[in-house]
Amino acid sequence: MFCEKAIELIRELHRMSDGQLPAFNEDGLRQVLQEMEALYEQNQSDVNEAKSEGRAKLIPSIKLRHCCLLRNQRCVTAYLYDRLLRIRALRWEYGSVLPANVRFHMCAEELQWFSQYKKSLASFMRSLGGNEGLDITQDMKPPKSLYIEVRCLKDHGEFEIDDGTVILLKKNSQHFLPRWKCEQLIRQGVLEHVVS
Repeated sequence: MFCEKAIELIRELHRMSDGQLPAFNEDGLRQVLQEMEALYEQNQSDVNEAKSEGRAKLIPSIKLRHCCLLRNQRCVTAYLYDRLLRIRALRWEYGSVLPANVRFHMCAEELQWFSQYKKSLASFMRSLGGNEGLDITQDMKPPKSLYIEVRCLKDHGEFEIDDGTVILLKKNSQHFLPRWKCEQLIRQGVLEHVVS
């Protein structure tokens, strides 16, 4: 049946929750493109035959295949666009370095797009707030206090805060640190906010 593979790509995205990125379905995409190529070639031959021999009976099947081509095109575009929106959201969630299990689900072109998006966002943030720039990825929600208590979930090594103090982040150690310095590490899973 026409368009089944394209619809399966869309269903695959709907099965995943919003924050997750499914593995890039290269085989499914290739099958949809092959179907589109076959539909296009069949339409071309039928159009040529209808023009040369005046066979008007071919027009309904030409229209059907053309509608299938358009539907496949919309499904593929929606699949790729939804993946890009999810990848863009991952930049805001995890920061500029994605975890390996997320990168594993991305194709080379998506990794390249993520890299370009990351550079564009960094360039935009540098242009804000004078000489130092402004990190708009911090404080996604207004903080209740400037300092928070955090517990280190894994060994991270030395961590320097603005006043020059160097803190050793070892597994299971607890620290009272500025929120804006910790937020990125919390998103990356290095630290967790201790709520008392």
